Amino acid sequence: MKIYNFNPGPSVLPKEILLKLQKNFQNYKNNNFSILEISHRSKYFINYAEIVEKDLRDLLNIPQEYNILFSQGGARGQFSAIPLNLLKKYEKADYINSGFWSYASFLEAKKFCHPKVINIKYLNNKNYQSLKPMKDWKIHLDSKYIHYCPNETIEGISIFEEPIFSNKIIIGDFSSTILSKKINIKKYGMIYASAQKNIGPAGLTIIIIRKDLVLKTKQKIPSILNYKILSKTKSMFNTPPIFCWYVAGLMFKWLKKKGGILKIEKKNILKSKMLYEYIDSTEFYYNLVNIQNRSLMNITFFLKINTLTIIFLKKAEKKGLYGLKGHFIHGGIRASIYNSMPKKGIISLIKFMKYFEKKFG
Repeated sequence: MKIYNFNPGPSVLPKEILLKLQKNFQNYKNNNFSILEISHRSKYFINYAEIVEKDLRDLLNIPQEYNILFSQGGARGQFSAIPLNLLKKYEKADYINSGFWSYASFLEAKKFCHPKVINIKYLNNKNYQSLKPMKDWKIHLDSKYIHYCPNETIEGISIFEEPIFSNKIIIGDFSSTILSKKINIKKYGMIYASAQKNIGPAGLTIIIIRKDLVLKTKQKIPSILNYKILSKTKSMFNTPPIFCWYVAGLMFKWLKKKGGILKIEKKNILKSKMLYEYIDSTEFYYNLVNIQNRSLMNITFFLKINTLTIIFLKKAEKKGLYGLKGHFIHGGIRASIYNSMPKKGIISLIKFMKYFEKKFG
């Protein structure tokens, strides 16, 4: 039976990459040692790290005035690192609240600075969750930067606009959308992303930051979170997560082979369109997000008869459809369809949904 992994992260990896990992797990490049054992100081890995950075620059068209850092601690680690690196204790920043993760970053920032939360989520006249367009964000004049999350994985709600605030440092948490669509890096002072959606296994966080911001580190910071130190040591201040870094490199090569960002973006739009169109075609399932803000990566929906949700999930697993349970604070169903989820996975999910509706609707 074919298995499709709809987990929100760690998420599905391409089969061809899993096969490469299997091959190199015990014998990396025929050197009789595992990829898990390779030293980050060795010529093998230093050369590999340079290739990984070049491939990422190519994919996202990252200008040379930006550093690429490979950090640890997940995106949550950056919730602390950002205000520590970029603000003095008395300085302020704007935090856009569009859902769970953007609000979590605000709560963490409160420990280190004076953040101001800007709520942009509301219910429209059809009781769908909607987000205010950027032109309606009430940005404060005295804020040093604006932090936002383009895609909220739990609610399945997204901001598709790119920043319009040319006089502010813009910081984006791209954990669940990086490499899934084109990004104009020049509009941002910094973007960051944990790996376990479109990059590889959990344990690595990629930071893309304008070099002038690295030089303006403000407070006393734990060295492991200090952007200046990470830049100076090429992300090897301490032993980095070698395996995660290695898999990220394989993913970047895979994405280039698939035609790059523009090609994968078209596929992601098609996959999400297929699933949303089916959800909208029936009264048995429903989505609560305004069509203008529906996520392409995390599609959330509910069953009209809520008590059937547990049965739906159990029967879905028996059909090889894993990881569909919605987050515990949101409930319902969540299909996470990152870059590595094939179109066939969407077709299989829709086929099951039709069967389930016929049987229980």
